[in-house]
Amino acid sequence: MDAIGVFDSGVGGLTVAAALRRRLPRESILYLGDTARLPYGSKSPDTVTRYTRRNIEFLTERGVKAVVVACNTASALALPQLDPDHHLKIPTWGVIEPGARKAAAVSRGRVGIIATDATVRSDAYPQALRAIRPELEILSQACPLFVPLVEEGWHDDPITEQIAERYLRPLLDAGVDTLVLGCTHYPLLVPVLRRVAGPDVTLVDSAEAVAEVVAAGLAAGGIEAAARHTPEHHVCVTDAGEKFHHLAGRILGEDVTLEWVEVT
Repeated sequence: MDAIGVFDSGVGGLTVAAALRRRLPRESILYLGDTARLPYGSKSPDTVTRYTRRNIEFLTERGVKAVVVACNTASALALPQLDPDHHLKIPTWGVIEPGARKAAAVSRGRVGIIATDATVRSDAYPQALRAIRPELEILSQACPLFVPLVEEGWHDDPITEQIAERYLRPLLDAGVDTLVLGCTHYPLLVPVLRRVAGPDVTLVDSAEAVAEVVAAGLAAGGIEAAARHTPEHHVCVTDAGEKFHHLAGRILGEDVTLEWVEVT
């Protein structure tokens, strides 16, 4: 299968897959949702690295031509630990740097980052932002309840809004003008986050930025799909569920058939 492989711990990475489909309509996508082991954000770096390595191996064994690590936690903790010559035998992109570049481009000077515990602890976004604009003021907030709320389907619920208000309040009181959605699940919370953050705060979703980076990488490597290629899209999960199926259909705008796989 000459596709782009995409993986995340759950349904959130489908926001990246959807952006890739919009930007690269001729490309096939093979998605892996590691739903049996989510969330990654509360796991140790060694565990996340082990999961990431195996997920990349699974996608490579399925014959993908490139991989997108559509998980901020895995991008922050695992990608720097993988041997490019041994583990990354095909083009592989994470989501941290594209999102940081987009935030640095739009911020007026004060950036807030919301992410999982593990991504916040990694300091990956502040490091990437400061490498681009050293003068930026950066504040981070871990939001560990967001991923389970999304996976539960409570992405636009009064309880979710109350939790978002509690998480975001320190950042808003500090005057952030840009809010980085540092987890691919968080774009599903955009209606709630917009209401809580207000119109003066720009929300940055890395999905579109990642799609641009992948498009440029495929072109540079000469591995773009042919002009008349008919794309095929496939979604694998390590633990099937109705909630995943429903959210996947909503994100991709079509009914989705799931393949249940083991990735150990």
